[in-house]
Amino acid sequence: MTTEPDPTIQLPPPPPPGANYVPARRHGDLLFIAGQLPFVGGRLPRTGKLGDSVDVPAGQELARQAALNGLAVADAELGSLAGVSVVQLTVFVASTGDFTEQHLVANGASDVLIAVLGERGRHARTAVATPVLPLDTPVEVQLVFSLASPQQPEENS
Repeated sequence: MTTEPDPTIQLPPPPPPGANYVPARRHGDLLFIAGQLPFVGGRLPRTGKLGDSVDVPAGQELARQAALNGLAVADAELGSLAGVSVVQLTVFVASTGDFTEQHLVANGASDVLIAVLGERGRHARTAVATPVLPLDTPVEVQLVFSLASPQQPEENS
């Protein structure tokens, strides 16, 4: 079964970096996206931990938003998502010590990547538990994309 992209999903504006880093970095035919938080309109819609004040459906929605922000960063960096494929998705989940459903939270990000990119959104994935994330966000998403045509990195003069 082939999955086609859903053209009704709109990307948000790419969030600016929150510290001293670049939001995206090209290396050969790969594009690395810095960890993305689930910002909506410049703010986190929710804080806390999975297994405490945040349930799995809310965590999935936050992972979805963080992945959309990552797609927006890639789109801004490249000018288009045409020909881009997701290689690796890492989802960090701030959770209590007894919470064991990080993989289900990560599905929120995986599902939206496939919805936006179709088959090019299918990826390898890691879901990682952590005791705390920046700004007390429940979820952070990191992405690696493969580019259809390798572009040379810019040279510094």
